[in-house]
Amino acid sequence: MFRNLLPPSAACRFVRHFAPKAKAARAGGAAPAFRRPLSLRAPGALVLALILSGCASRAPEMPAPAPEAPPAVQAPAPARPALSLPPLPAYTEVSPDEIRAAIAAMDPRSQGLSSWNDLAPALAQSLSYMATRPADGVALDRPGARVTNAEFTAALRQLSDLLPALDANPGLLAERFRWLRVDTAWTGYYEPVLRASRRPAPGYNHPIYRTPVDMHVTELAASGSGKQRMTYRVVNGPKGRVLRPYYDRAEIDTGGALRGKGLELAWAADPVDVYILQVQGSGRLSFTDGGEARVLYAAQNGRPYVSIGRILKERGELPPDGVNMPAIRQWLESHPGQAQALMNTNPSYVFFRLAEGGMGPLGCMGRPLTPWVSLATDRSVLPSGALVAFSAPVPQTAGGGAVIGLGLAQDTGGAIKGYRIDLFCGAGERAAAVAGHLDAPGPAWLLLPRNR
Repeated sequence: MFRNLLPPSAACRFVRHFAPKAKAARAGGAAPAFRRPLSLRAPGALVLALILSGCASRAPEMPAPAPEAPPAVQAPAPARPALSLPPLPAYTEVSPDEIRAAIAAMDPRSQGLSSWNDLAPALAQSLSYMATRPADGVALDRPGARVTNAEFTAALRQLSDLLPALDANPGLLAERFRWLRVDTAWTGYYEPVLRASRRPAPGYNHPIYRTPVDMHVTELAASGSGKQRMTYRVVNGPKGRVLRPYYDRAEIDTGGALRGKGLELAWAADPVDVYILQVQGSGRLSFTDGGEARVLYAAQNGRPYVSIGRILKERGELPPDGVNMPAIRQWLESHPGQAQALMNTNPSYVFFRLAEGGMGPLGCMGRPLTPWVSLATDRSVLPSGALVAFSAPVPQTAGGGAVIGLGLAQDTGGAIKGYRIDLFCGAGERAAAVAGHLDAPGPAWLLLPRNR
């Protein structure tokens, strides 16, 4: 399914973005594409009031305070995450029997690889990213697992060294690594292709926006699930400057809040395509002039994610066991008079940047993603750079079987919260089918060097 599209399932997983995959809002972990936030002081009560008002249709007016760094504030948990498991289950050591069974089931071909050696380019991307991280920095601090960046790097290097021998001796994964299990919920995302125009044209009326210059983001210290952000705009009111939560989907798409500001990267033919692009977090544009470009995740408006799949299920429009991406898209396309109103119930909005040529799709590390290997995770639970063994069950509607192998945490998304993992499925029909239907619990094992 889309990273941010589907509702909670009865056996939901570790977390998308959720948060509001973004495929966002995969929000995320991409390099900031917004301007530096204004230097505004916010006493604790006012900052908290602004955060809470982000979930309401109207935010209370608050005078903008004098310059000073905002204090540490306990931020509230994201409203109604797309999927969630009980909070903070511990990482647990697993038995040798469980490790042997997992290794016996692994098959690189389930990941589109002819050999484990084919993992080398993806491993190189993760190693390149980890080289930018402080070696003694704590990458993960959760019940049962406290891991430094140096230990994640050592795991990646260990696997890189083992690749030439792994086809013949997969048992090396048991000998050289500690396996820490975490119970997760699996979804999938893929790279959609949109028909688009570089300029407004008949039949191409739906803009894809870059990050607005009036959107500011302030990091807040918070306990619980990592850092929290306050995303806002500054409005000049009769009593001075006022902080408001940034525009929501209805204000942008229906109210035209960004219209005429020169933020359009391109214009799409189908509003449902634009919505799906935001859920996936990136995609390709096929232009009317024959050219092609990629749009990559840049930022998110800070609003909570609401699953329109859950809403359709609650209204009785879709059966409980029939909430998946193809069904949601079919409903939107067969109800054009109601589609925008339904999409507006999800206030989360994703902004993009344009990448001409062969660049992308890129994950939050700013490096290319690898189909069936790259994983989008909540970085406070499974940080970028982590090496993971996994078993993601593929439903029969998408071909059945399972993707069982080795994955790399290389991306994140707005709805990816908690113990949820989103598998990047690439592009094409199989990718769309798996991403559209994958929604099931399944194990993941964090792999760490045994010499720690």
